[in-house]
Amino acid sequence: MHLIKKYFPHLNEEQMLMLESLYPIYAEWNRKVNLISRKDIDFFFERHVLHSLSVLKVTGFSPGTRIMDFGTGGGFPGIPLAIACPACSFWLVDSIGKKIAVIKDVVAKLGLQNVQAMQTRGEALTEQFDFVVSRAVKSLPVFMLWVRDKISDHHRNDLANGVLYLKGGDVAQELAGLGEGYRIFPLSDYFSEPYFNTKKIVYLYKKNINIT
Repeated sequence: MHLIKKYFPHLNEEQMLMLESLYPIYAEWNRKVNLISRKDIDFFFERHVLHSLSVLKVTGFSPGTRIMDFGTGGGFPGIPLAIACPACSFWLVDSIGKKIAVIKDVVAKLGLQNVQAMQTRGEALTEQFDFVVSRAVKSLPVFMLWVRDKISDHHRNDLANGVLYLKGGDVAQELAGLGEGYRIFPLSDYFSEPYFNTKKIVYLYKKNINIT
């Protein structure tokens, strides 16, 4: 947890306790459902909690911001972000029922009031959001086709509405067909741990969502 406090010292005691309590909940679930690899569970706070919170190094979210976590899996990045941003609303969406069951249990145990967990395909939703976040569920061109109609035109943050995509490795080929409406934020600019050397957030502007 010292990593979280190191990079996000503004989080209050209640938020820190909630983030800390994630580990025993996920460790228990991981014995029943294969959510997180054995290797990664040993680095839970670095590779899941801190990685999720990295979105907040790119932008803060104004109160009332609506965020969809598309293909949330076990609830990352959505759950840590919801803890850190209690005045925002989060929709955590995944098509796999057992993963949504885990998220609902986490939400209930933490008493989170700003999270909705939905078992559905994200592309099937008709609602709109200020931002869509995701941890590399699909290649970017395909992903952008799925979410292009989910981004609202009504902006409430300093950063224009769009997609915040957590990605590792080389993204040049995936971005080649997406024009110039994006920006890459290397996470090594914010975190000194070697795990983040190849990690990045790709931010794609609303104007670039309607690709063909």
